[in-house]
Amino acid sequence: MDPTCWGLAPLLGPATMAQGRSCLRTSVRWHQAHSIKMAHNSALLVQLQQKAVEADALISSLKVQLADLHQKTMSKACEEKEMHLRAENKKLEQEISLVKEQLIKAEIRNGSDIPAPTNQQKQHAHRLSEKKGKEKKIAAPDQKPVDISRLDLRVGLILEAHQHPNADTLYVESIDVGEATPRTIISGVVQHIPLEQMQKRLVVVLCNLKPAKMRGIVSQGMVMCASSPDKVEILDPPGDALPGERVTCHGFAGEPDMELNPNGKVWEAVQPELRTNNHLVATYKGVPFDVQERGECRAQSMCDTPCAVIKSLL
Repeated sequence: MDPTCWGLAPLLGPATMAQGRSCLRTSVRWHQAHSIKMAHNSALLVQLQQKAVEADALISSLKVQLADLHQKTMSKACEEKEMHLRAENKKLEQEISLVKEQLIKAEIRNGSDIPAPTNQQKQHAHRLSEKKGKEKKIAAPDQKPVDISRLDLRVGLILEAHQHPNADTLYVESIDVGEATPRTIISGVVQHIPLEQMQKRLVVVLCNLKPAKMRGIVSQGMVMCASSPDKVEILDPPGDALPGERVTCHGFAGEPDMELNPNGKVWEAVQPELRTNNHLVATYKGVPFDVQERGECRAQSMCDTPCAVIKSLL
């Protein structure tokens, strides 16, 4: 506003009026510039606020992505850890199985109480026996050779033995031969082997003899021994053998008879050819008694002599 409108013109000089007008114009220009600047700052503030909102949204999205990535990474790590643990578990199972076999062998050597084999072990032994049997050529019933292949010789585990109640010279043994229930077998070795040595030990059992009653108790087989007139030793299968595994002689193929016919005289023909050799190994015609994948059957000290024949004393 011009100062002359205030009625001050007569009171002010021309110089003062000019100076006032200049100051007014300067003030107006400053207010205009300040208003423009404020408007610009407001727009900038709105932009910054929008940027902040967008940044918050981006940060939230990144957090979600990071959480998802972390979960996937953890899941993959868990899978790798699980695979590692499974491999370790399998390795431990194999080591435990090996230690169990070694423990059983050690306990058998020491005469300690050992656990009966599991059904799985029995089934494995039975499958091995069946597999070997299928690979052999079976002769016709009326053409079977009279040799050791006719004998059903198996690994047995004596679960318990005691004195025969009606005979001082006989033991009564309960023996696991890989069947559903143990067999009762009677052996006349009381005068040669202490009762404590008859407990929890592996033996070779002839399983297809016709059952026979002996002093009121039925015997379902016989334990194989090396024998001379003054000494008897029970044959030992390999320490890691399992009950039910078949004992064979290489080169004498064939399946054993279901039951030896007493009139067929098979046992009577085969028995004279059974003896131990110079290495204590039980043999038939010089061929070792063998448990497939396990090893040979042996006496403890009785090597080849004319009388060291293998038989069961009844």
